[in-house]
Amino acid sequence: MDTQWRLVDYSDEADGRLLVELLDAYARDPMGGGEPLSNHCRRTLAGVLAATSNAFSLVVERQGQAVALANCFTALSTFAAQPLVNVHDVYVAPDARGGGAVNALFSGIESHARALGACKITLEVLEGNARAKAAYARLGFQGYELGETLGSAEFWERSLS
Repeated sequence: MDTQWRLVDYSDEADGRLLVELLDAYARDPMGGGEPLSNHCRRTLAGVLAATSNAFSLVVERQGQAVALANCFTALSTFAAQPLVNVHDVYVAPDARGGGAVNALFSGIESHARALGACKITLEVLEGNARAKAAYARLGFQGYELGETLGSAEFWERSLS
């Protein structure tokens, strides 16, 4: 099938709607929390991302239909003194899962990360999301640990709202 990735143009109204539509589908999915995006988020997301200089998003299209989305942010690896890319959101439409969309998506992420001079790509995945974990492992991702004594890294958060 004709599957290809492209960067989202946050200033393009159609791309903004597509971004919100795909992210809302992800938010409604159990792996995204099972709740729709707020009206505020739906109205402002594309503009907020456009104003965020380290943000970029990719979509994968198959036969002209958007089937996958990734929202990414560049940061700095202080130990390498180079940029890194953090993949913040990954969504593949249910009917596109297992059909190569995730491969196309991560091909695009890697290509753009290399163009930015990034030294690595990071992401988080829910412990119970076996399908995503298997896909990420197949793509070469692995958990981060600093030796047996200190164990694996954990992702924590503290809400400010």
